[in-house]
Amino acid sequence: MVNRGRLKLTKLNEEGKEVILRYIGVEELTAAIAVFKGWTYPVTAESIKETEVTGWNKQTMMQLMRRYPDISINLLGIILERIEDMQDRYLEVCTEHVDQRIARSLLRIMRRAGFKTAEGIHIDIPLSRQNIADYSGTTLFTVSRTLSAWEKRGWIRSGREQIVVTDPHALVQFAETG
Repeated sequence: MVNRGRLKLTKLNEEGKEVILRYIGVEELTAAIAVFKGWTYPVTAESIKETEVTGWNKQTMMQLMRRYPDISINLLGIILERIEDMQDRYLEVCTEHVDQRIARSLLRIMRRAGFKTAEGIHIDIPLSRQNIADYSGTTLFTVSRTLSAWEKRGWIRSGREQIVVTDPHALVQFAETG
């Protein structure tokens, strides 16, 4: 469980390209499958801010879940949420135009790691255009072209690994309709 900071979970595909699976923030869990199945965790967790985590082994988790059944219920909810998120992302890859996928990816990150400022919603994760490409399942060129177009429209403002969504409603509408 992340107590402070943020993790980026990645996996390499067969060609060695990094795919960002998700960002894990404060009070979120990761690696539950590795604990319960006794597997080596199949992704790499990288700290993208100064991060503090707490970990439990399988025996401790099982004892806690038997003693406090609400832990099991909460864990099941987390697992189902993650499955639903992966299903949604898979559907996006299979059915949507790449610009829509980028919009949905940016909105997903914004909802999990954004905070309001006078300029808009600032995403509190250092996000390079390559990170967005790796998270959206597309290329750096496509992300750069798309973000530049959105900056001209006034939907976002970006700088070195920083993005502010200045018009979230326009981005949501674009993600929904293309």
